Amino acid sequence: MPPPIRLRPAVPGDAEAVGHIWRDGWRDGHLGHVPAELVAVRTPESFLTRSADRVADTVVAVVPGDGAEEVAGFVMTADDEVEQVYVAAAHRGTAVAAALLAGAERAVADAGHAEAWLAVVAGNTRARRFYERNGWSDAGPLDYAAEVPGRGTLPVPTHRYTKSLTPEPP
Repeated sequence: MPPPIRLRPAVPGDAEAVGHIWRDGWRDGHLGHVPAELVAVRTPESFLTRSADRVADTVVAVVPGDGAEEVAGFVMTADDEVEQVYVAAAHRGTAVAAALLAGAERAVADAGHAEAWLAVVAGNTRARRFYERNGWSDAGPLDYAAEVPGRGTLPVPTHRYTKSLTPEPP
């Protein structure tokens, strides 16, 4: 039986684990699919800084570990956007990602939005299949404005995925 997954708001002490998961997952899904300028600024330190800055809008998935709970993944939302969904390599292929995504959908709906959206790097086929399996629809290409320190933003080729959060009539 898989370990139980518990979602909870992130606390400052989670920032380091979130930063490491974010960096590893980002590299797995983005290298070779995003501009080199973006890769150059996505250093290990940048993920640690960004995760510490985003604790307030981060939810972590925790599972039992060696004597304590361990952070198995996280999700960040902003308004109607599911901004980041990442799972530690050791927990990929489990129910962690689906639990995080469902939690993000609830958060967006609870904030009063009837539809959620997210951007997926065009070449990240694994993530795109995951979202489609979970009821998200590819709404087409989108140049996502990625923040680049000292430069502003950089357009990144992505696909915009959407999901209606209103229940289907019976």
